[in-house]
Amino acid sequence: MNLDNFDAIDHRILEILQKEGRLSNQELADRVALSPAPCLRRVRALEKAGVIRQYAALLEPRKVGLGMMSFVTVKLEKKGKMPAEEFAKAVRGWPEVVGCYSMTGETDYFLQIYVEDLDHYTRFLMGRLLKQAGVVDEKSNIVLEAIKDTTALPLEQAAPGRRKRG
Repeated sequence: MNLDNFDAIDHRILEILQKEGRLSNQELADRVALSPAPCLRRVRALEKAGVIRQYAALLEPRKVGLGMMSFVTVKLEKKGKMPAEEFAKAVRGWPEVVGCYSMTGETDYFLQIYVEDLDHYTRFLMGRLLKQAGVVDEKSNIVLEAIKDTTALPLEQAAPGRRKRG
């Protein structure tokens, strides 16, 4: 799909699917005022183009025993690329880490972590993160309350006609 062909209907399809990914094609088609076949063609084109990268069930962390979330910044020693490559490889194997982002600024990485409780967090921090080669500093921020927690992207900023051409 060429993004020049991305129109208001595609935009609406994406807005709806971000919030209600389990809608049937018929329900989606009804909501965007298309018949089912053209609607499905558009969804498939968005998938093929990588605009829709995956579908998932979003779980309530506390209901599955993960009552503590934290955000952690990590600094690595600056001796070549090796610490960064080793760190990235290690992080991919840590199930507690649900998000890891390489950053600009004072820290090198920003991690989002879910654990059962403070004991689990302590075991993770002391037994994994701080033992990882190259880690020279970390700062933990434990979440007290989620004020806003969404997976939906702000598509109104990418509305047809508002995107930069280049």
